[in-house]
Amino acid sequence: MGKTITIKADDGATVQFVDEIIGSGAMKDVYFSPDKTYVVAFFRDDVDYNGQDRLKTITEVYYERIINKPGGEYWKKLFCWPDKTVKYNGKVGVVAPVYRNCFFFKYGSKNNDFLGIKGKEKEGKWFASASNQNRFLDKRERGQWINYFRICILISRAVRRLHAAGLAHSDLSYKNVLVDPEGGNACIIDIDGLVVPNKYPPDVVGTPDFIAPEVMATNKLKKDDPNRSLPNINTDKHALSVLIYMYLLYRHPLRGKKVHDSDPQKDEELSMGEKALFIEHPTDDSNRPDIKNIKQSYLPWADVSKVPYTICGPYLKDLFDRSFMDGLQETSKRPAAAEWEQALVKTIDLMQPCINRGCDQGWFVFDNTTKPICPFCKTPFSGKLPVLNLYSSRHGGKFMPDNHRLMVYHNQYLYKWHSNRMVFPNERLTDADKKPVGYFVLHQNKWMLVNQGLPDLKDMTEDVEIPINSMVELTDNKQILLSKEEGGRLILVQLVG
Repeated sequence: MGKTITIKADDGATVQFVDEIIGSGAMKDVYFSPDKTYVVAFFRDDVDYNGQDRLKTITEVYYERIINKPGGEYWKKLFCWPDKTVKYNGKVGVVAPVYRNCFFFKYGSKNNDFLGIKGKEKEGKWFASASNQNRFLDKRERGQWINYFRICILISRAVRRLHAAGLAHSDLSYKNVLVDPEGGNACIIDIDGLVVPNKYPPDVVGTPDFIAPEVMATNKLKKDDPNRSLPNINTDKHALSVLIYMYLLYRHPLRGKKVHDSDPQKDEELSMGEKALFIEHPTDDSNRPDIKNIKQSYLPWADVSKVPYTICGPYLKDLFDRSFMDGLQETSKRPAAAEWEQALVKTIDLMQPCINRGCDQGWFVFDNTTKPICPFCKTPFSGKLPVLNLYSSRHGGKFMPDNHRLMVYHNQYLYKWHSNRMVFPNERLTDADKKPVGYFVLHQNKWMLVNQGLPDLKDMTEDVEIPINSMVELTDNKQILLSKEEGGRLILVQLVG
């Protein structure tokens, strides 16, 4: 073990690190503190005055605004946010917390960890490709499909918070996001390169696969050329869309069979830049992946006819269309991070566990048909399945459709955000609002809603109140009032199957 070095951070705090590199990125060398509760990362190249000022602003001003405020504990989990700047032997560095245990491989790779990744961090690229998952990962590391939706909610929420503070990540990619598909966790790293518009320009143009088309198309221009596009909040929106598509479908939305130039570099610039074309474009199929030339390890995910993006449900289809058709060249049409967050939350409410216990994905999104079937293993659901259409009260007590549905499954919970549209499951949820207010059971072949905490619950069809600790049967076309509060919801039951 190396010797322990003690230095003073720029804010006067004592910082210690063990003189032994534990990891190296593109720009930094990383060292553990003696107790392994934080790391010290030194930049290998000189950091100019502007760069040092940026680091101090991120570790002081924005750390204070985002992490060190009430509710900051929540954001500590979603960002690995550096909290100090240091200097040692002429090098500039930052101090940051260590990653949580869930972000290190527990089982490693297949065949007794032949890749030696056990104990290494779960960089997102391991999980964003069907080939990586199929060829390398232990099945226990891969998680079920529903957890990738949870991961995408957390990433969207974190990006939404950055953008609300006027910041852009500038290099959002599967290299700078740690994910844990087993537990549905995510954490954004490499915060020290944040872009503050009109103050701190980006250090990098981004990571291939995630660079926005306008940045790719103008990359050869000089940095001060007014026609050059540099990373900003709009380019983050593109990167976020690509990340979500890759985590849910394990393929890239723009990498198909179309070749624009015989020179590979020129072809890359065109296919990711001015000629970018969505591989699932409904009226132009010239960039569909060529299944004949695709390796087995990429299938079935690379076959867009077998696993189309529509399996992600209607809310996400709409945002993917805006991202990879309207918004590829018109940046103002790209969905904001908050829109992704809301659409993903609503999509999880449409998810149904597959009844085939051997199904690799475990869950699927209900596609609004009368006969629900898992798109992965093709197992149909047997029996009747309740779909709850949500309506909420508006001015004057009139109930209006919310374009939000809730699929029911055995032992599923009902929460406050289902009973009232004014409550949204995000970082502002109170502990009281996190508790279930009801749950669903299949009892003697009847679907029942058990009331745990809804004082206003009422069967409107039968005009009968449903007290707490009693239950109501879900029958076709039944109307059930969940809450009388402002924004309170009424459900219309629809039985399918």
